[in-house]
Amino acid sequence: MSFGSPGGRSVNIKPTPPERGSFPLDHDGECKSIISSYLQCLKKGGGVNDEACRKLAKSYLTCRMENNLMAPDNFENLGLVFDEDKKKEAAAPTAATSESKKS
Repeated sequence: MSFGSPGGRSVNIKPTPPERGSFPLDHDGECKSIISSYLQCLKKGGGVNDEACRKLAKSYLTCRMENNLMAPDNFENLGLVFDEDKKKEAAAPTAATSESKKS
């Protein structure tokens, strides 16, 4: 009985691409400080669903978007919407309509 022989009952596994496609690595370390803070937050026991860690994840993705390291996307699609974001969005249209009424 030989183990690992070619053609023998080997399972052919096909790699699957990432859900959102490939993205360039941060070779210049433009977002390195943010990701280190995020990893420290996870190590402290905050966990992925801790609000402080999620805000760090959002700032990391913002940094990647600003530096063209990933395609811009809406944070609702990424699952990173917070209560204060919703309040800002709700206040923004009313401020825009009041400015248009003044003109």
